[in-house]
Amino acid sequence: MTDDKDVLRDVWFGRIPTCFTLYQDEITEREAEPYYLLLPRISYLTLVTDKVKKHFQKVMRQEEVSEIWFEYEGTPLKWHYPIGLLFDLHASNTALPWSITVHFKNFPEKDLLHCHSKDVIEAHFMACIKEADALKHKSQVINEMQKKDHKQLWMGLQNDKFEQFWAINRKLMEYPPEDNGFRYIPFRIYQATTERPFIQKLFRPIASGGQLHTLGDLLKDVCPSAITAEDGEQKTQVMIHGIEPMLETPIQWLSEHMSYPDNFLHISIIPRPTD
Repeated sequence: MTDDKDVLRDVWFGRIPTCFTLYQDEITEREAEPYYLLLPRISYLTLVTDKVKKHFQKVMRQEEVSEIWFEYEGTPLKWHYPIGLLFDLHASNTALPWSITVHFKNFPEKDLLHCHSKDVIEAHFMACIKEADALKHKSQVINEMQKKDHKQLWMGLQNDKFEQFWAINRKLMEYPPEDNGFRYIPFRIYQATTERPFIQKLFRPIASGGQLHTLGDLLKDVCPSAITAEDGEQKTQVMIHGIEPMLETPIQWLSEHMSYPDNFLHISIIPRPTD
């Protein structure tokens, strides 16, 4: 891969200032103070919210505590989506800190998967990495790794260790020089205005004529409404890691540098603010 290490670091160390407040109907023994955290964009809520849980459980009766879940402005937040994706999709044009509501009751079965332990997150994370490698390298790279390499990827993410993670992950971002890129780009496109979870299809980084496909090419093919302006006015924003990449950016470069640790490019299509 072309090694733009500063970009990889900037992506890894992206943080979102967040204020957690307890839902008003939760029963407490004394008033619950809000709790503030800098959330890593690349991580998962259930990996980084132990402190939040402890903070609010202190003021609650034990019998009132069941599975913790989080919500933003009425939308339950999916723990298996990376934090940065959740923010881009639901809150990117709101003032910081991001205001998340904490619940201990009435788990929304229809909207959220249960997550009873970190093993569940690890299994989900590794399944995504394996799917991404199937698209990029026919699973050859991940299958040649040892169990300890898989564990190192997970521990690097869980413990927020950039070097530990990238020592292994860089192998997943390489390809034979004669190929000029991956077989297919692992990506998912999410739209704030639709019920559909995401769009995903096979897309090659190199066109049949040999030229590099761009982010604009991907969107034109998979989600044309994201870049087709209505009445000459662009109504949507395309966000990855909180920024709007230029549509001319090669999709291969984005896949190598702007993928989340699960090796997918998570692309949010959101309404452009009107003010």
